[in-house]
Amino acid sequence: MTFVWGAVLAAGILLTISPWVWPAAAERAPRSVDLRLAKLLASAGYARVSPSSFLVVSGACALVAAATAWLVAHVAALALVAAVAGAVAPTAWLRARRTRLLRVRRGLWPDVCDLLIASVRAGMSLPDAVASLADSAPAPLRPAFAAFARDVAASGRFDASAQRLKETLADPVADRIIETLRMARQVGGTELTPVLRALSSSVRAEAALRAEVEARQSWIRGAAVLGVTAPWAILALLALRQEGARAYGSPEGVVLILAGATVSVVAYRIMLRVGRLPEPRRWFG
Repeated sequence: MTFVWGAVLAAGILLTISPWVWPAAAERAPRSVDLRLAKLLASAGYARVSPSSFLVVSGACALVAAATAWLVAHVAALALVAAVAGAVAPTAWLRARRTRLLRVRRGLWPDVCDLLIASVRAGMSLPDAVASLADSAPAPLRPAFAAFARDVAASGRFDASAQRLKETLADPVADRIIETLRMARQVGGTELTPVLRALSSSVRAEAALRAEVEARQSWIRGAAVLGVTAPWAILALLALRQEGARAYGSPEGVVLILAGATVSVVAYRIMLRVGRLPEPRRWFG
């Protein structure tokens, strides 16, 4: 019993002096890697997913890919390459989704501008005009504007709700439209309709031009994917045989696999850079 009371007393003393012995660490600023991942998740439509959760998913994909490669081929170097590919796969999928969303939305923003112009001409206020897009905007954009309508109805603050709408959409054209609306609400004026009409025309012309160029350069991406995947598919088939697994498990085979992986990554990046079009930056994001 004396031991129990002594332990309780020691615990109490320890808890009493703990704020001085172990002071709370200052809140660290977010790392650049976390910021980039957060921006990538937001632009891909997963703003509510934290970077740490995404890193956990990437690690799980790496483990699954490595385990699958090891069970199939029993080649350590091939399992290492599979682990790296599995870790990079979620990031590549997010970037592809971001590009697809930007391409789809690029053709929808002119319609949004036209709907805003019609609402303003009908005498609606700017918050009501933007909130009405929850019902009249193109289907892929309605959830974001519905969230804005609920937000502005609950808070009554247009600027704060517009900022959260920008974070949800994570689109350069949306940033320009929302900043135009915010400026018009703050300073007033009668130039909102001409500005929105000019923005709609420029976005529509840019979308048509980019669609034509992307259609003509799509063969570059197809050639890059085929050039990277074909040798590894052949290597996987050869590694299924026992003599192939022994050959690729030797030091020379390990060097060959690692060198081939390096050359494949460099060649793929070069091919993508050759066929990549510059994306507009989010100056107001």
